[in-house]
Amino acid sequence: MTTPAAAPAAPAAPLTTRARVLLVTFALLAIQLAWIAVPAYACGCGAMVPHTGQQVVVNDETSAVRWDGHREDIVMRLRVSGDVRDVAWVMPVPHRAQVRLGESELFTQLETATAPERRTRHYFWPRDDDWPFGGDDSGDAAAPKPGAPRSDVNVVGREHLGPFDVARLTATDPDALADWLQRNGFTLPPRLAKALQPYVDQGWEYVAIRLAPEDRGSVLGGALDPLHLTFAGDRLVYPMRLSQLAHTPQNLTLYVLAAHRMETRSAIGGERPEVTYAGKVTAPAAGPLAQLAAGTQYLTTLRQAFPTPSRIDADHELRRAAADTPYRTVHYTDRLLTVGPGIPVWFLTLVAAVAVTGTAALLTVRTRRRRPVLPPPPVHVPPPLG
Repeated sequence: MTTPAAAPAAPAAPLTTRARVLLVTFALLAIQLAWIAVPAYACGCGAMVPHTGQQVVVNDETSAVRWDGHREDIVMRLRVSGDVRDVAWVMPVPHRAQVRLGESELFTQLETATAPERRTRHYFWPRDDDWPFGGDDSGDAAAPKPGAPRSDVNVVGREHLGPFDVARLTATDPDALADWLQRNGFTLPPRLAKALQPYVDQGWEYVAIRLAPEDRGSVLGGALDPLHLTFAGDRLVYPMRLSQLAHTPQNLTLYVLAAHRMETRSAIGGERPEVTYAGKVTAPAAGPLAQLAAGTQYLTTLRQAFPTPSRIDADHELRRAAADTPYRTVHYTDRLLTVGPGIPVWFLTLVAAVAVTGTAALLTVRTRRRRPVLPPPPVHVPPPLG
């Protein structure tokens, strides 16, 4: 018996315009929810955590560090964006820290003192953007939960500094530290307790800060007031270990004020630190830079990128460089070599070469024309024989 062939399946009906719009909308929502579910756990120094379901991004972070061999100062400036009304930030410090507001003018003065030198380089032959190939001849080159209190967390100080709620803590148990922070409005992810364990083992203390806009009805964003931390230290250290919790690449800029040029002991999991300035402190007679630099005489600027923060495996320790060699970044502007009202030298040279060649050829022709024509020598006819 012959079995009839199954009828071919009917082709799927094409999606309507409305279905396509809904599909794209759901996809975008899924992507957005996945992004929001991953908070920014860390910035360059310390750990920054928003409330669940909110997102905060550190757009820019710059720190000035001063060390005189006995005391360390860290002045931090953060620029953030996101949808949070407040965010928790924790920074470990090796000794008891004093916290106060810093001055934004400090970073303006540092940027001015370490600004790259600008020089002009001239080139002879035209390039793609120069006449006759392209445009003009300028050729410029171009980031409260309830719970029983624990005795192994000690609050050594709490104060309000501008928009900041600052708590200075000591703890012998990272879980206890996390519990205390949660009870006081600092909601931290569980994995932070594990990341804090090395600091607990070393007996470090903590500065816990709630960042919030002065206007409670607005979200946290823009440039925040700098924070100035001071603590004792017989070695220069910049806490970085918590940055391994970050989900996005990190960039660090450090202005280091000390008696000599300074360098990092290692890259601690990031790219090789780049020195963009090194030299004597050139600060105005008055102002925040002069105050911070008192007792030091050398300024080093270090920049470092951390493409994969999870590779950060230590804090930055800085040491004296082998020599106090001065250095300043130079930005070159390449310009076509011209004379007078913008006339390219190569063009004048080419014209002159053509003129010289033409003149030489003309003189050669004239000389040949004026040369007298000598008569041919007489033909000698031998006498006939006989």
